[in-house]
Amino acid sequence: MRIFLAGASGAIGRRMVPLLIGAGHDVTGMTRSQSVAQELEAAGVHPVVVDVFDADGLKRAAEAARPEIVMHQLTDLPRFIESEAQLAAAYPRNARIRTEGTRNLVAAAKAASARRFIVQSVAFAYAPGAEPHVETDPLNLVDGPRLVTVRAAADMEQQVLISGTEAIVLRYGLLYGPGTWTEGPARRPPVHVDAAAHAALLALTRGTTGIFNIADDDGTVSIEKARKELGFDPDFRLPG
Repeated sequence: MRIFLAGASGAIGRRMVPLLIGAGHDVTGMTRSQSVAQELEAAGVHPVVVDVFDADGLKRAAEAARPEIVMHQLTDLPRFIESEAQLAAAYPRNARIRTEGTRNLVAAAKAASARRFIVQSVAFAYAPGAEPHVETDPLNLVDGPRLVTVRAAADMEQQVLISGTEAIVLRYGLLYGPGTWTEGPARRPPVHVDAAAHAALLALTRGTTGIFNIADDDGTVSIEKARKELGFDPDFRLPG
């Protein structure tokens, strides 16, 4: 299948690229950096250098790629955490990716006649209540230190779900593993980056429009829907 991958060089994108190429998919990978574009090309991806906030440029790139599926794995978070202040400063930028950036990506997907749209969301956004949380539980849109993140994620999910495409929302747990902030599951709900990437691969052909929790089976969120409809396995790891 022809796939347009936004966020091909991110924590999940880097683990996803070999899975997509290995499965025989034709992948166009979006990046803002010419040097990263060269890395993507070496990995077997057709690189396109465009900013998600350049709506017209993004539409042109998507139309040229003619994707059947658009995958939204974009974030704007630091690769390494140097301070809490640095991280806090990134949250509004990341929220803009999820609101304005998603709006542009959805428009580009529709312009290119993509049939399915897969988006990265968060599984730590649920309002306090009985665990494990299922996908229909309410999000915490009222208070808390992650409010800007949760509100942006909710807006992003709604944009995708009403887009008219086959919309798959993957609510990821807090990432750990290669290329993330921690090697092990330090915060709940956790998910290994390889299992997160594999869930997106599965969502190319499985599942119907809706929301799926993607996390370790630690009792924080229920992953039964993802297991049943996507074939998700939280123990999946890339070889080596």
